Amino acid sequence: MFVNSFWALLPAIIAIALALITKEVYSSLFVGILVGGLLYTNFSFTATMQHVFVDGMIGQLSDGWNVGILIFLVVLGSMVMLMNRAGGSAAFGKWATTHVKTKTGAQLATIALGCLIFIDDYFNCLTVGSVMRPLTDKHKISREKLAYLIDATAAPVCIIAPISSWAAAVTGFVDGANGLTLFVRAIPYNFYALLTIVMMLTLTFGKIEFGPMKKAELRVGGSADKDSEKNKRHSSMTGAEDQPTPPVSVNGRVIHLVLPIITLIVCCVIGMIYTGGFFEGTNFVDAFAGSDASVGLVYGSVVALVITIIFMVATKVLSFTECMNAIPEGFKSMVPAIMILTFAWTLKSMTDSLGAAEYVGGLVANIADKDALMSLLPAIVFIIGAFLAFATGTSWGTFGILIPIVAKVFGSDMGNELMIISISACMAGAVCGDHCSPISDTTIMASAGAECKHINHVSTQLPYAITAAIVSCVAYIIAGFVRNWIVCLIVGVGLMIFTVFGIHAVTKE
Repeated sequence: MFVNSFWALLPAIIAIALALITKEVYSSLFVGILVGGLLYTNFSFTATMQHVFVDGMIGQLSDGWNVGILIFLVVLGSMVMLMNRAGGSAAFGKWATTHVKTKTGAQLATIALGCLIFIDDYFNCLTVGSVMRPLTDKHKISREKLAYLIDATAAPVCIIAPISSWAAAVTGFVDGANGLTLFVRAIPYNFYALLTIVMMLTLTFGKIEFGPMKKAELRVGGSADKDSEKNKRHSSMTGAEDQPTPPVSVNGRVIHLVLPIITLIVCCVIGMIYTGGFFEGTNFVDAFAGSDASVGLVYGSVVALVITIIFMVATKVLSFTECMNAIPEGFKSMVPAIMILTFAWTLKSMTDSLGAAEYVGGLVANIADKDALMSLLPAIVFIIGAFLAFATGTSWGTFGILIPIVAKVFGSDMGNELMIISISACMAGAVCGDHCSPISDTTIMASAGAECKHINHVSTQLPYAITAAIVSCVAYIIAGFVRNWIVCLIVGVGLMIFTVFGIHAVTKE
């Protein structure tokens, strides 16, 4: 009775509500997982234990894709620890203070770097965080704001980049049409991604904050708040007490941060196109579209780690023993993110087993059958996609559910502009829900990259993401009738800027 019905969404709703109310992520996710197991087994104790721990948790941790992401996390944590202990991060912070002299400049630099690393959202979150933390700390930008800037330039940028792991995922869900061509044509209609970037720039240039983010920024600006300063200087993913600061080399230079990052980018790109068959004759675009991002990131990050160790030892900033000691420390720094990811994946498996995808897919199909609602279909698809991604914590899963349904409704007619808009609404809604959801892996990665307590990141980002979502929904309503991306985008950008300044005028006191 609970399968393929609204009950299938209940575990995720409970987990998200508890996380926002209690500010405690681990127990909230576990309660949601337990509820999902009980509903699936009709409240049988032994069957629930089997479903939760064997089918769910162990099943997710034995999945090849998930294991690859966890290995990538561990290797990246080790690289970040190496760069920190070599003094590269500290040297970059000193260099940045002489070149980036304002808080606005630091935020713009973070946005620019996030837009440049468009290959993969996981890679984006952790790389931008490790590079920009010293700079944002110097300019008293809260870790919550850094996490927002990272998150808002991860999935929203990847979903409008034709050469990215996200483009590869989307093209794989379209049957009977050229997926890459469809993806490119949908970019101008991806209002949530484009308007999120517009919103970030408006907030930065206008020096505007509102909601919980404003409180976080004011708290960090006041040096009298010792607790916030502690949160700023150290990782607060778990809220644990301060740990002794590890020794940092005094010989570190900016190159000891920049070169490992560049090496990581190059190696990961090569790793991804390798898995797509580039070195077997496949062209670059097709190799990227057919790549296995999880395996490619593992290949690239491991090679980059080896090169980084050799570089650190060769330049005598760290001994080989110090490099080896940094690796398990880097592993430890990623444990909170790994735990949250594991619980989030397990929760997703509970909602999958209850048929959440089939239930939502049926709703969309029923709406698409009603001719009177066809012009409103993009806005409806956007809302449903956002809700589904929010509840399940996966944008790619949402792509897999909604895109084939929309393609089937229109018969893969590439000449139908409403189909292009609706496909784009699927992608935008999925990214929106992913951006808002506390159980989204991208949101978790952004918290880890910024070394910000996860629930703080979620609660401060939510008002910003919802604002962008509302404006995007209005843009999709207009697009359903106008069907011209230039007009819709101009209206959307104007409405976004007006909304941000309007909220600021109302809440500035």
